[in-house]
Amino acid sequence: MESVTPLTLEVALNVQKELQQRFEETDRIRRQQVERAQYEADLAQRRYMQVDPDNRLVAESLEAQWNEKLCALEKAKEEYERLCQEDNLILNEEKQREILALATDFPRLWQNPHVSDRERKRMIRLLIEDVTLLVGKDIAVHVRFKGGATKTISVPKPKTGPETTRTKPEVIQEIDRLLDQHIDREVAAILNERGFRSSVRELRFNTSKVAAIRCKYQIKSRYERLREKGMLTVPEIARILNIHEETVRKWHKKGLLKRRAYTSYKYLFEPPVNEDYEKWKHFADRMLLKNC
Repeated sequence: MESVTPLTLEVALNVQKELQQRFEETDRIRRQQVERAQYEADLAQRRYMQVDPDNRLVAESLEAQWNEKLCALEKAKEEYERLCQEDNLILNEEKQREILALATDFPRLWQNPHVSDRERKRMIRLLIEDVTLLVGKDIAVHVRFKGGATKTISVPKPKTGPETTRTKPEVIQEIDRLLDQHIDREVAAILNERGFRSSVRELRFNTSKVAAIRCKYQIKSRYERLREKGMLTVPEIARILNIHEETVRKWHKKGLLKRRAYTSYKYLFEPPVNEDYEKWKHFADRMLLKNC
């Protein structure tokens, strides 16, 4: 392991100092809160002790206020002790050694769950002199550290608002393929089950989202696909067979007509073929005899 230079050691010690000052300031604020709770509890006690015992209603009210302030004082003390213990976890000898190892073991210290984001920002300010950004196809980040050392890294440009909501091409292709056999609701469920998401924002699919993507990218709907295959509506089937529309639905229940869904509750029917006519005629004759 590389030895710690005076510069990096100084930086690490400055970080430690910054942390210590931060904790001391926080501790002062916490103690003031406890002192305030103690003052209010003492004040409530004096008020209760000075009340005329014969005035029972006032005495009971002041006693309740005193008990309330005592409970608040106890909670403030408990919270103060708890937070002090958490601070001690950060400032004990082990954590101080980690801070002194900042120059040679920075990643481990940075990822330590006991170090807050505020302290991480302070570490960065102590380590880095300035940062210059050059925006092109990507973003070039020129970092100048304390003491003059420099480093340049390249990072991808953040996505714009439209880019974060843009649906991935593979998702569009999958929706187009699934609509050959499924309605929008089923497509959404299949996409979610297979781990697809609707955009960079990682949103789950629902019926409305699939329909919106269809419209945006001009994908043929399930209805259009069925119509292209020659599927017919109830009025069209009824007109071809010269029967009532309700009879179309009855014949479907009897298995004489096949249908395909294009929404959760709407259907198109397969067109009749010649070999089915005898079955329909036989069924119709039976129905007429039954109704006689």
